[in-house]
Amino acid sequence: MCAVAVSGIFPAVGEQRASAPPPVGLEEAIEQAVADGFPGAVAYARRGERESRLAAGLADTASGERARPHQRFRIASNTKSFVSTVLLQLEGEGRLSLDDSVEKWLPGVVQGNGNAGRAITIRQLLNHTSGIYDPTTGPEFFAPYLERHEWDHVYTPRQVIARAVRHKPLFAPGGGWSYSNTNYLLAGLVIEAVTRHSAPSEIHRRILVPLGLKDTSFPVTDPAIHGPHLHGYDLAGRDVTRFSPSYDWTAGAMISTVDDLARFHRALFTGKLLRPAQQRALLTTVRFPDAPAYGLGVQRMDVPCGSEPDNRPISVWETDGGGPGFTSVSLTTADGERQLVLAVNVYDLGADLKGESPVPRSKGLMKAQMAALCD
Repeated sequence: MCAVAVSGIFPAVGEQRASAPPPVGLEEAIEQAVADGFPGAVAYARRGERESRLAAGLADTASGERARPHQRFRIASNTKSFVSTVLLQLEGEGRLSLDDSVEKWLPGVVQGNGNAGRAITIRQLLNHTSGIYDPTTGPEFFAPYLERHEWDHVYTPRQVIARAVRHKPLFAPGGGWSYSNTNYLLAGLVIEAVTRHSAPSEIHRRILVPLGLKDTSFPVTDPAIHGPHLHGYDLAGRDVTRFSPSYDWTAGAMISTVDDLARFHRALFTGKLLRPAQQRALLTTVRFPDAPAYGLGVQRMDVPCGSEPDNRPISVWETDGGGPGFTSVSLTTADGERQLVLAVNVYDLGADLKGESPVPRSKGLMKAQMAALCD
């Protein structure tokens, strides 16, 4: 089920690139993911200039529409790498410093209950070392959606931030690591304070247009996915595609495709979007005992390429996203030569808030990573 590429910045938009059969085992892994309980799965894989696209299962269980590689889905926290890229570009232009305080750009926004914007830097927002609480981890936050079924409910970024600073910080700025969507809502407001334009419009102007990402969008409050798309489901099989992304905003509201995500991350990790100093900052990871190797909106991880004791892992740069109805991951090897972008259409928010797995157990997802990236 591979196809010939008809767009991309490597080479120029409109020029065709070589297609190839999928890496050995990838098609079977995608099919296993569907057998494991995901209605549908779509994937993009690339080795050098040879790329393949695959899909298995259903995009819509009600109509029986098949999943297709070009279909859109909510990318959730994959959004964060777009946001960090814009802020790094602004630093490269001399318009801000990653060591600027949050207070400098957002006076009075982070204060009270031990929170102090003057002590938190933009860099600490982007690498999750600010200590700011994340209110979206609590079930009461999602009561309008899950209890009252108000799928169009709107939270503004400042409302979410106001909830966050009602809580004491988890630790002093720079004193630990904790993933917090609040960090990236603040990052979005910093973009707007510096540029005097909306954060979505800056992402569109700086990234989507230059890279030709025509199937990527940033809805602010619109609960629908427009154009060809996967439907998203919870673990009970309920369709949760319609869901306002407002609460996630610059932390995770974007919509894209496997092709567009791959094109963006290829450009990002091969240095096409940032100046050298900012590229180094992007890939500089935090060093805390219980933290992942997290940079600025991206993280480094190892994909196992065999069984113990012969396992020789391959190092990749990774972003991922999980939100109502959709789970996705984007992986790019350190040399930029191999990629996998994989999306499936289940994520159960209610289960996640209870501390349970929001997706079906699946060996297919890990097998897909190994098949796409390992020799």
